[in-house]
Amino acid sequence: MGTVLVVEDSLSQREMISSLLKGSGLSVIVASDGVEALEQIQSSCPDLVVLDIIMPRMNGYEVCRRLKSNSETQNLAVVMCSAKKEEFDRYWGIKQGADAYVTKPFHPQELVGTVKQLLRG
Repeated sequence: MGTVLVVEDSLSQREMISSLLKGSGLSVIVASDGVEALEQIQSSCPDLVVLDIIMPRMNGYEVCRRLKSNSETQNLAVVMCSAKKEEFDRYWGIKQGADAYVTKPFHPQELVGTVKQLLRG
């Protein structure tokens, strides 16, 4: 079905999102911050990235900007998944190039549905 990179600095959130996606038949790789995420994308070529925003070393907005401005990764689907739930946060995430924005806490089927819809793309 596809490989998803889950980028999340909280171990419990990372494990919860990973098991949710694995349970829906997807392959999952993980990264704990933006710098590690960019390294994983170079080496593993995932089909989609679930990206937290507030992280150490490099935030999700910066990761998304870098992915979407690089010709090799610009078509990689990005789902921002963050506790930042103001309308401006959603607007700014989409403006950075995110394909979707899911706020925490989320319903499991909301995240899985969004991911699967983008993978069908």
